[in-house]
Formats: sequence, structure tokens, C-alpha cells
Amino acid sequence: MAQTPAVQTIPAPEKAPEKAKDVNLNEVVITSKKPLIVLEIDKTVVNVEAMISASTSNTLEVLEKTPGISVNSSGEISLNGRNGVLVLIDGKNNYMSGQDLAAYLKSIPGGNLDKIELIDNPSAKYDASGNAIINIRLKKNRIGGFTGNVALGVSQGKYARNNDAVNLNYNHKKLNLFANLGYNYEKNYRKDHFDRRFFNEAGALTSMVDLQNNFVFKDRGLNANFGMDFTASSKTVYGVIFNVNKGTRNGMFDYKSIDYDSTHHLERIGKGDTKARDTRTNLGFNLNMQHKFDNKGKELSADINYLNYQSNGNQHLQNFTYAPEGALLGHEQFRYVIPASIDIYTVKADYVYPLKNKARIEAGFKSSIVDNDNVNQFYNVNGAEQTIDNSQSNHFKYHENINALYLNGQKSWKRLGVQLGLRMENTMVRGEQLGNNEVKGSRFTKNYTGLFPGAFISYKLDTLGNNTLVLMAVRRITRPNYQLLNPFLFYRDRYSYTSGNPLLNPQYQSRIELKYQHKQFLNMGLSYNKFSDLIFQTTEAVDDIFTTRPKNIAGGFMLLLNTTVSTSPAKWWNLNYTARLSHIGINGRVYTENLHFDVNILRLEVNNYFTFGSNWNAELGGYYASRDMNGQTLTRGMYRVNSGVQKKIWKGKGSLRVAFDDLFHSWIYNNRSLSLKQSEYFQTSESDTQRISLAMTYRFGKDAFARKRRHNNNALDEEKGRIE
Repeated sequence: MAQTPAVQTIPAPEKAPEKAKDVNLNEVVITSKKPLIVLEIDKTVVNVEAMISASTSNTLEVLEKTPGISVNSSGEISLNGRNGVLVLIDGKNNYMSGQDLAAYLKSIPGGNLDKIELIDNPSAKYDASGNAIINIRLKKNRIGGFTGNVALGVSQGKYARNNDAVNLNYNHKKLNLFANLGYNYEKNYRKDHFDRRFFNEAGALTSMVDLQNNFVFKDRGLNANFGMDFTASSKTVYGVIFNVNKGTRNGMFDYKSIDYDSTHHLERIGKGDTKARDTRTNLGFNLNMQHKFDNKGKELSADINYLNYQSNGNQHLQNFTYAPEGALLGHEQFRYVIPASIDIYTVKADYVYPLKNKARIEAGFKSSIVDNDNVNQFYNVNGAEQTIDNSQSNHFKYHENINALYLNGQKSWKRLGVQLGLRMENTMVRGEQLGNNEVKGSRFTKNYTGLFPGAFISYKLDTLGNNTLVLMAVRRITRPNYQLLNPFLFYRDRYSYTSGNPLLNPQYQSRIELKYQHKQFLNMGLSYNKFSDLIFQTTEAVDDIFTTRPKNIAGGFMLLLNTTVSTSPAKWWNLNYTARLSHIGINGRVYTENLHFDVNILRLEVNNYFTFGSNWNAELGGYYASRDMNGQTLTRGMYRVNSGVQKKIWKGKGSLRVAFDDLFHSWIYNNRSLSLKQSEYFQTSESDTQRISLAMTYRFGKDAFARKRRHNNNALDEEKGRIE
């Protein structure tokens, strides 16, 4: 997207000293264009401001539209075909996953985002968890004076949404203050249709269930991020950041089931609904420091973090069962009260020591503690009377302590570059399911240490560095979060339950990859990924009830080819093309069934960016996903088309944007099951993805003041400008 940087004032040329005259300063406005994607050797940087639809979207939707990133119907995020991604906010782990992370990202408007860093192969400096890293950078200005921007966005599909963001920054001498404020409202729906079939041991059909689930919910989210940087000297900066994130969700879930026998004769009808309300309050506090010992690159940085997550869920459920002729056979009501509390403490430090001849050493440590307290109280309801059922209630406590050390060494020659790293992490886990008068308590502990090496070798094929080869190898770990370890059995509908697994072990993956990059035009990567103790969402069929829980299966592999091309067919047209072709194989046993499956998967993304004059921009993009496998589910291919138009106003400081998402409402999931014991299912799922959005953005502040300060070559300002 075209941008207007700071205005520079240039005085008129000096004349002979005849007589003092007033000099009028002429403004020179320099216009530059920020590309959507910048390819670097170790990561890909996506400039969110270049996405026209970002101002009308929340952060999860921005990720979904980001080249290389996929988000499935459950909110699980993958990068370049790799699941188990670690998502960071400004380089910091939020220790959420699954639906909690999705809800958190939905509460942050896209207008708060600056850029997104995609790291396929993280070095030993980063946590070993996750198959890849997505680092979301919030907007933070470094120019002098008071500056900021506002983004207001509304969206209409079947239901309306809005995403509003304000970013403020004040920089004066040694002090830099910044704030990111965001509010979002979302109303959405999801329709799931299941066709479930059951068989006897001989393979003959015995019964069928036609199940329709409808879910409508309203989300409200508030996110506020406040920070301060104090430049104590040209070498030392101290910072503090405070974050508060609040949200509420009100949902209405209803279902209708029809049971048939093997001859398709109606046996019974079921109906039910769930009224749910969930609230959350997330607080975060960060202290950070950076000290540069000299101007040669020797530096020390440190962070201390505290996070507190509080949530309170309340669900009221009821079920009705009817005979084929309509007579009521049964009615039940019950209620879940689900409070949860999480405390997270982390401390880390990183040290960089430069050596002679373009070499350096990096070392550091990190320690984190997570304490989770999760309660599930089940009440039977009879009119106004509620009675707790301890046999279906649960109180789960979870404690995790991870301590890590790492060492990195780097050396560069004219064409050759080498980086070798090793990270050691020790994990201590303690889980306890508290007992009551009907349920016996249980405990488990885990203590394991892992070594995670990383090696990167780059070679420039020409003296200008236009063509580069990179060979890399890394080992990573995916730890199960506390939700996956909680053994509590949770009711969804009459035929569907979910549960955790306290016996779950971490998943390990090893990867070797060869990459080729030609300028900013072409980036290709071929990798082989091997998985052991694969964490797999399994489905167990007992009678007509499906219970989903995670398990470790033997293992799997993925052969992946990534290709990204960025080009300009014309001065007014930029084209970005990304293709990912992968071959995935799974080999294991799920309950009584063998799971041997191989699938070829294609992901194709095409994004066009058009510039019409100095004030008009447009984009047109498409995404195609071939069939895919997620747990014991195979998803059929699908596609979507997005577009947008932008008009710059107010001398480039503001913009009006119109965006269209999923133009043909083609983003619909069609799933079928794999390796279920004497059963199978087919599913169709859709949500409110077809939308039209309108946004207005405005940037304000005295940019000229910042230009003047930098023109004065103030050493302190230069140092502040180098700090991220």
C-alpha cells in the first residue's frame, strides 16, 4: 500500500550576506510503497498495512488472509502446511492454544497490527515448542512528538461486526510512550450437518443418525496495551508494558437428531439447546531492558513477565426425546459452571558477544512457571432446583515449569554463512484431578529433558548475493497444553463428547530443508519432516456416541515443497503467488483400528495488488486448498476469493477502504471420517464467511518535527531509532 512518510523541510539556498531576509520553508512530500511481503533468509515479513482488508478484520481473520497461514474451522493455525504453530505477540509467548488463542486473537483489531513475521525454522534462541513461529508485531512508532492513527471498520455478512483500533505514540527526548487500544464486536453463526452410520462386525448397516447443529454467538472484546521506553543513556533502554484483554461471549446452540434403523425406518427424534455465557479477563505485565556495551554489537537484553488469565463459563443445557409419532419420551436439564484461573511467570535473558571477522556468539536462558486451576461443576436442573452431580464434576490443577539454556554461534565469509545452535529444555509437569465423594482423585507427574539442535548454512551463488542457497536442520517439540491433559468428559450434544488425556506425551519433530532465494522474486524450499509420538485428535465410537480425545500414535512424515514468486507484470500491478505441495503419511493404531494413510495436499494462493494513480489502490486474491487431513477427518478441497479497494484522502493521511471476503461463499467444509470402529460420518460445516466491509483510517502527528530531529544527527535519537 502506498504510504507518505514524514515531511522534510528544506531551507532555500544561502545567498550573499547582504541583508537578513525571512526564509520560507518548502515542504517536500516523499511517497513510498510498502510491499506486502519481504523475503528474508531466516523469515518472511508481512506488512499488515499493505492489506486493504486488515482495518475491517480482527487479528485471527488477518492471519487467515496472510500468505502461508491457514486457519481451520476450530481456530487451529498452521504455517506453510505445518500444524502446532507457536504464536507470539511482540516476541512474547501468550501460553494459549486452540480455542483460547482464537478468542484472544479475535479480540485484537487488525488496525493494531504493524507486521507479521513468519519463521519456518526458528534458531535455538527461540522456545523449542511449536513446529514453526508466527510473531505478531503491534504498532509502535519511534518518531518524535505525538503521533497516532485511527482505524474504524464495519463488516456485514448475515450478521454485522465491527473492529475499531487507536494507536498512540509520544516520543520526547529520553521518553517514549505508546498505547494500542482496540474494541471489536462479532456476531457469527455455524451450521454443522452430520450423517452418521453404524455397522456390525460383518460390515452390515445397523443404524443411522441425521444430526443438525446450529450455533449463533456474540463476542465483545476490548484490548488495551500500554507501554513506556526510557532511554537512560545512548546504550541503555528500560521498558515496561501493561496489557489488559477483556471479552464476553453469549451463545445459543441447538441441535436436532433423527435416528433410523438399518431399513431407514424412523425410530426417534431428539432436540436440545445450550445457552452459554463466557467472560474472560487477561492481564499482562512486562519489564524489559536492553544494554549495549559498545558500538560493535555486544549487548544484553532481559525480560520479566507476569500473565494472569481469569475466565468464567456458564452453560445451561436441555434435551428432549420424542417417539416417531411425536410423543415425549424423555426430558433432561443440566448446567455447567466452569471457572478457570491461570498464573504465568517468565524470566529470560539474552547476551550477544561479537567476535572478529564477522563472527558472534549468542547465549541465554529462560524459565517459566504455569499454574492452572480449572473447575467443571455439573448440576442437574429440575425447575428452579439445581443439584450438583459430583460423578460428572471435575476439579483439575496443573503446574508446569520449563527451564532452558541455549548457545548460538555464527560466522560469515564473503559468500558462506554458518550458524550452529543448541537449546536444552527441562520440563517438569504436575497434574492433579481432585476427588470428591463420588470420584476418586488422581495425579500424574512428568519430568523430561530434551536437546534441540539447529544448523543453518547459507551460500551466495554470486558476488552480489542475488542468488542464495540455505541448508538447515532443526529439532522441535510440541507439548500438550493443560486442556489436552484434563481427563474431564465434556458434553456437547446427545451424541458427542470431548475429553482430555493425562497420559499424553509431547510430540517431537525433526526437519531438514533446502531453500533457494533469488532477490525478492523467488523463494523455494524443499523440506522433509519426521514426527514421533504424534499428538492426534482421535474419535472413539461406542454405541451411537462419539468421544473425541487426543492420543499419541506411532508417527508420521511430511515432504513439503514451498514456492513463492513476487513480480510486477506492469508498473501498476504487483503479483504474489505461493504454492505449497506436500505429501503426508500417517502410520499408527487408533483404539482397535489401524490408521495407515497417505495424502497429497496442494495449497495455492494468488494475490494481485493494483495502483491506479497516487490515491487509488485495489487488491484481488484467491486461495485454494485441496483435500486435507486433520485427526481422523478428511476434508474435501475448497476455495475462496477476496477483493478490496482503497481511496486515500486528506493528503494521504487518511483512507477509505471497501473489502469483500469469500465472494462466492465457497469456504464450506465437507468432511468424512477415517478409521472409526464399525462406524463412519460425513459432515458439512459453514459459517458467516461471505462479507462486505467498510473501513476508514486516519494518521495524525507532527512528522516534520521528527525529521528535523533526525536531521540534527542527535546520537541519542539514532540509538533510540535502532531499538525494536
